[in-house]
Amino acid sequence: MAAPKNEAAWLTQANSPLQVSEAPMPTAGAGEIVVKNSAVAINPLDCHMQDLGVFVQQWPAVFGCDVAGEVFEVGPDVDRFKKGDRVLGHTINLVTGRPQDGAYTHYTVVPANKAAILPDNISFTDGVVVPFALEAAVCALSLKVPGEAMPGVATPALGLPYPSLQELAPSAGNTLVVYGGSSSVGCMTTQIAAASGITVIAVTGERNMELSKRCGANQVFDRTDPELIDKVVDAVTATGGKFVGIFDAISTPDTYTNDLAIIAKLGGGHLACTHPPPAEAPSNVKAGMIFAVDDVAAPVWKDYVTPALQNGKLRCLPPAKIVGKGLESIDEALKMCKAGVSAMKLVVEL
Repeated sequence: MAAPKNEAAWLTQANSPLQVSEAPMPTAGAGEIVVKNSAVAINPLDCHMQDLGVFVQQWPAVFGCDVAGEVFEVGPDVDRFKKGDRVLGHTINLVTGRPQDGAYTHYTVVPANKAAILPDNISFTDGVVVPFALEAAVCALSLKVPGEAMPGVATPALGLPYPSLQELAPSAGNTLVVYGGSSSVGCMTTQIAAASGITVIAVTGERNMELSKRCGANQVFDRTDPELIDKVVDAVTATGGKFVGIFDAISTPDTYTNDLAIIAKLGGGHLACTHPPPAEAPSNVKAGMIFAVDDVAAPVWKDYVTPALQNGKLRCLPPAKIVGKGLESIDEALKMCKAGVSAMKLVVEL
């Protein structure tokens, strides 16, 4: 049998189209698996990497964060997986810069502690919407000690509990506002927080309110409502619990204005952002930017993801929109992401 050959969608310089060409065949080192990808997904971070070259450590580059497929090779010390297992995984090119750690290729190296078995009843194209959003959500919610997202910008440290497989009713213990509840990371943060027994108040567009409720939001408010700030404050107050803060999945000047107004009326709290936080945050606002690669997520990958997918506690939301098939379709998917998407995640089949 002929040895398999690998190809990748390479970025040769910032602000340029990806170029599909041959790539070295990766091997699994200690703590790693190699996944033969059947589907990859697109994130706004990928668009920034293509346009600006941010986080690119060597050229040409292979990036992308979400993969789903079959295990092709297992590292010498890995016992959770075997060749042929159906898996989903979060890649870490963002940290290592290695081309073999990017998603936009046929064979990708994935840390074993950032992968999980994908149940047989879930397709690769559905399952691939989960990995990056899951890691980002856990990094946003469960870090206990601030790290550094980028020079001079701290990560948030909300110190909230991990999700549970048990059915937990929203408690009076903690209340979190998720701004941008229908985005990929907003959907996942809502799911993970709700599975931790946290009451979630979500903000999203009117047509996407039902999606936020499906993810476990206790109440959902229309982002265009002129009384949004007061309604969110009233809803948080009515829970009777501790206001933890806001996870802002949108993180624009407009959403920051509302975030700070809400937090001011509630006496202070955390502000976890997907971009650098507002520079002029008051002293009672603990603002930080999530960095979606951290070992804090390892227990969730190991103990939660697969059984939660099996019992429906973890859902593949927002739904996938398949853009095309083949590495050549990734560039088109990136263009669509830059144009703006709502309540869906763009996916390419391989």
